[in-house]
Amino acid sequence: MEYLHKDITEQIIKCFYEVYNQLGYGFLEKVYEHAMMIELKKSGLHARNQQPIKVYYKSELVGDYFADIIVQDCIILELKAAEAVVEEHEFQLINYLKATNIELGLLLNFGKKPEIRRKIFTNDRKELIEHR
Repeated sequence: MEYLHKDITEQIIKCFYEVYNQLGYGFLEKVYEHAMMIELKKSGLHARNQQPIKVYYKSELVGDYFADIIVQDCIILELKAAEAVVEEHEFQLINYLKATNIELGLLLNFGKKPEIRRKIFTNDRKELIEHR
C-alpha cells in the first residue's frame, strides 16, 4: 500500500532528524520550529509556520488554532519538545486535521528520544462529521 504523500513525508522526517541531531533535547518548541523552517526550505519544500485554523461549532466560529507548520499545503506538522508524546498531543493533531482539508499530519517530538507519530483523517470522514 502506498502511503499518503510518502515522498514529502520522507523529506520532512530527514529534516526532523537533521534538526534533532544538531540541537538535541532541551530547547523550547519555538527554537525547533525555526530550525525546521530552515531545513524544510533548504530541502526545497514550501512551508508556512503559525498558520491559523478556524474551528466551527454548528456553523459558528468558536475559536482559532495555529498549526505549527504546514508543508506543501498537504501536511500539518505539530512540534513538541516534551519528555514523551502523550495521547493529548495526538488528539490535538487529529483536531487540526478535522478542521482543515488537510488529511495527513505528523507529530514530531524533540524529546529525550526523537519521536514521530503519523496521523491521517481523510476528507470523506470529515464530510460525515459535518452532516451529523
